[in-house]
Amino acid sequence: MRFASLVVLAAGFAAAQTGTTNGEWRNYGGDLGATRYAPLDQINASNFNKLEVAWRLKTDFLGPRPEFQYEGTPLMVHGVVYVTAGSRRAVVALNAATGEMLWMHSEDEGKRAENSPRKLSGHGVAYWTDGKEERIIYVTTGYRMVALDAKTGVPAASFGKNGIVDLKLDDDQEMDLETAEIGLHSTPVVAKNVVIVGAAHKEGGRPESFKHVKGYVRGFDVRTGKRLWIFHTIPKPGEFGIETWENDSWSYTGNTGVWAQISVDEALNTVYLPVELPTGDYYGGHRPGNGLFGESIVAVDLNTGKRKWHYQLVHHGLWDMDIPCAPMLVDINVDGKAIKAVAQPTKQAWLYVLDRVTGKPVWPMPERPVPQSDTPGEKTSATQPFVTKPPAFDRQGTSEDDLIDFTPELHAEAVKLVSRYKLGPIFTPPAMSKLDGPLATLYAPGPLGGANWPGGSFDPETHKLYVFSQAGVGVYGLINDPKVSDMNFVQGIARAPAPTVGATGAAGAPAGRGGAPAGRGGGAGALNVQGLPLWKPPYGRITAIDLDKGDIAWTVAHGETPDNIRNHPALKGKDIPRTGRPGIIGVLTTKSLVIAGEPGFFTTPEGKRGAMLRAYDKATGKEVGSVYLPAPQSGSPMTYMHEGKQYIVLAVSGAGYSGELIAFRLGS
Repeated sequence: MRFASLVVLAAGFAAAQTGTTNGEWRNYGGDLGATRYAPLDQINASNFNKLEVAWRLKTDFLGPRPEFQYEGTPLMVHGVVYVTAGSRRAVVALNAATGEMLWMHSEDEGKRAENSPRKLSGHGVAYWTDGKEERIIYVTTGYRMVALDAKTGVPAASFGKNGIVDLKLDDDQEMDLETAEIGLHSTPVVAKNVVIVGAAHKEGGRPESFKHVKGYVRGFDVRTGKRLWIFHTIPKPGEFGIETWENDSWSYTGNTGVWAQISVDEALNTVYLPVELPTGDYYGGHRPGNGLFGESIVAVDLNTGKRKWHYQLVHHGLWDMDIPCAPMLVDINVDGKAIKAVAQPTKQAWLYVLDRVTGKPVWPMPERPVPQSDTPGEKTSATQPFVTKPPAFDRQGTSEDDLIDFTPELHAEAVKLVSRYKLGPIFTPPAMSKLDGPLATLYAPGPLGGANWPGGSFDPETHKLYVFSQAGVGVYGLINDPKVSDMNFVQGIARAPAPTVGATGAAGAPAGRGGAPAGRGGGAGALNVQGLPLWKPPYGRITAIDLDKGDIAWTVAHGETPDNIRNHPALKGKDIPRTGRPGIIGVLTTKSLVIAGEPGFFTTPEGKRGAMLRAYDKATGKEVGSVYLPAPQSGSPMTYMHEGKQYIVLAVSGAGYSGELIAFRLGS
């Protein structure tokens, strides 16, 4: 049952970029503009170290097995916290003061969920109210959209069929309801009375086929679940952009979904779609042409889904540079001119800033020549758009100057190791993997970013944007493997004897044959020297970007130096500044602070295994406080005020530590 004293505020449409209001957190990104900003200051630099655990929710019981990748961000509305949790993606409602469970809803979807490309608890829920009725809306692991009564957790009978809309139907394509490779981790987005839902697929380094299901985006009526519109992210005949798909490749190519969060400007009646790349993350020979709307920001009408404008960030992508996070809707002042802008953090460590009314770049983005592929059948774009302002917020491209230099001996070993690989600037294509070299292209940022799905946060008062990034390097090799795929080439490394240098990744990930780490993009681990990262730190950082000036205001290494570096015998006696740690995390901005938990585990000075939740002065980047977490941050933090107290809530999980939601507040 839900606790008493519910105050229903009159429905209204807040500006997308103003941050949260009334001490609540009503959207995944705080507001519909994904600013992740809350103008709260009870928790500040003077007392952050005094935070105490207010309540916690261990999620093991919410599914058939524990979850170790808990990525959710809760909502808080009218004193109730709503979030997905557990390996079956249950929805729970909690008392915001105590964490006591008020209700729980769960769907057992059997084989349909087992076959899903996007399992586990996902990123959360959406909230809607007309001032009378309240609904919680989410997408199940089996790709069905469910609307629940926010007070009781009971499915809304008027929505779809008994509260459920099957998202594998009415999608302008045929697909098997149990086995079609389509799902979603992100939350739906509700603006006015429209629910917008994207689509996600498996990671695309080694797809089974160049033919694939397409990731269209749809708008639904929030009351009835009726489809209002669909936007074809791969155009159909007669639609804008089909000429960018040569040899009729539009007809069989898939993916090109929107797996990231979607943003909306209700005043402009515009939805901003961050689209991923088409089928084949590293080989595009089966899809010649620039391939709209792959790796594009597309602005569509909220009521009709009609395209207003688009901007393609990467033409004919070959680097898994999916647009990974919500476009951030920001109001800024450039050269004395007020601009309604959209700021898009990306895996390539550029922040693309566009006028959100017209889609035109705020600062020049010239098309420049880029290296060309020599892979048979590949047709690389001759040019790519280059961001001139703001500067890149993390490493781009690879060279010997980027290699580890803690000691001359370690640097020399690193130079020897990379001699078997191809290095180069941003947009250097994946290499055909050959035993006599190159084994692969070493490319930065790697497939996990730069920035990734958590995105950034924006301060509407100072016009500064904050983003966490990691300096990972991808190992991009191509091989022909008919046992895996009917594609001409997929990601892989030519087999060779095990290397003499670098047997494990920096985090203990097993290395692949030929010295390439196993995993996503050939680079889920990291090539290393004596167990140390191959590349210079920082490995993870938070960057503050002044969007009025297009400049970087400050940057700080985020995350204590990993144990394997602090305790490495080759570095004994060396003064190694804090390196930061790689991972995928989001940041929260308040009236005075930037707050983020660390990725990855380390050993505290007290000997405890865990991580820290850290706070920085948002003006200077100076660290002003930290509190212990039992596991790394794995879902982006949020904050709210309830009964006179400010809370900070975040999901933690990791190797050996199953998903938990932890709420902090100041003591009485």
